[in-house]
Amino acid sequence: MQSVDSKDYPQEMESQTGRIDDLLKEKLEKAFHKQTSKVRLHDIAKIACEHSPIDLAYAASHLPPNVRPVLYENLPSRDDKIKFLINTDSDTRLALFRQLEDGELKKVFERMPIDEAAWLVDDMPERRFRRLMDQIDSKKASRIRELKQHDRKSAGRLMTSEFFAFNMDLTIGEACAYIRDNPRIDFAKGIFILNPAGELQGFVPARNMMINADSTPLRQVMRPILHKVTVDATREEVIDIVERYKISSLPVVDIDNELVGVIAHEDIVEAMEDLADETIAKMAGTNEKFTSHDPILRRFLTRAPWLFVTLVAGMINVGVMSSFQKHEGGVLTFALFFVPLITGMSGTIGLQCSTVLVRSMAMGGLSAGSRRETIVKELLSGLFTGAIFGGACGVIVYLLDWVCGGLLGATTSVAVSAIVSIGLIGGCFAGTFLGVFSPLFFSRIGVDPAISSGPVVTAFNDFFSMTIYFVIAWGVSTLFF
Repeated sequence: MQSVDSKDYPQEMESQTGRIDDLLKEKLEKAFHKQTSKVRLHDIAKIACEHSPIDLAYAASHLPPNVRPVLYENLPSRDDKIKFLINTDSDTRLALFRQLEDGELKKVFERMPIDEAAWLVDDMPERRFRRLMDQIDSKKASRIRELKQHDRKSAGRLMTSEFFAFNMDLTIGEACAYIRDNPRIDFAKGIFILNPAGELQGFVPARNMMINADSTPLRQVMRPILHKVTVDATREEVIDIVERYKISSLPVVDIDNELVGVIAHEDIVEAMEDLADETIAKMAGTNEKFTSHDPILRRFLTRAPWLFVTLVAGMINVGVMSSFQKHEGGVLTFALFFVPLITGMSGTIGLQCSTVLVRSMAMGGLSAGSRRETIVKELLSGLFTGAIFGGACGVIVYLLDWVCGGLLGATTSVAVSAIVSIGLIGGCFAGTFLGVFSPLFFSRIGVDPAISSGPVVTAFNDFFSMTIYFVIAWGVSTLFF
């Protein structure tokens, strides 16, 4: 692979992979904008030979969809093409599946691991998928169909059906001979041991296969299976188990405890990345996945729903402010200047609370037993924070008026300070309340709680905090005047 000159890209501003992506993007754009097609194809073939197919897979998303198949066709080997297909994005795969002939797809999928093939065919039109399954090896096609029938976010889809499993009565020498005869199956996924009925009993670490004699029965060196999941287990359950117990591979069993698949560590890492991407997008109020070539209208439509929620909440806020217009005058006039302070502080506190809870729920740290304690602590934390900042802001407002020569008057100055202080306490508590209970509410009704930590808290927190603030302002002004 061609190296990248570090002088061209400051180290502190961009990662190594980011520099590679920028370099490849620039090279490919120049190659595809050549006027002479012969020179262009020569340049593309040269780029495809010089760089990793994984890097090219990421760079392909920046190209127009109609030229991505040209890059794929110029990859030097079929193994490189498989790596390209596995690592590129869905839009690129869709463009390739539309252009590639059945014969080319047949050769690629016959060499591809079954679990990766089952994942990729989701981007393929159903008619093309059925035609492809009719052409490839019937045994492999059957296993791909079995994996494809599982939910995309379940253990059944994450697992691979290619693994090593031996009867406990076999010897290490017999198992090693079988492993040598099947080099395409990944040895790192583990060696699992079954009883004569086919039920999962344990596993053998690779080290035990090397340090013991060939005549040693597997039952003597196997270790018990402490953690396993069923095919219906969710992606979140799988990630929680692997992250907590630091497991390199996780066996998947059916209701009869028969081993049906294995989830490798690299599949867990990919699942964690997908989950993180989805969570971040939902927290921002969008599920958009776009490239530089996607139209503006598509970007707008993916963002519009939650922006509409924010718009509606903003109109409600206008109604709240207008309802207090009849009380305008005197101290309430000065109270209006502090509305951005109240909504900003309460919104930040609410977003912090909801983000903490969503993270705990996603990582399995919020159990039924600890839920009540967590809620109480968060509410008290919001109240304490509001009291500290509210008291400080009240004192600052009073001192500012005193420094300016008492422009408001003694009584009005104390009233405004009390309104800001008590209003900030109430607003912070309202933001905390919404930030704590909105993720729990969404989780209870079966909606991903991540969507509440962004748009819901942001949109409705202003309404609650501002309403509480105006009620407090009206009550304090009535008390003083």
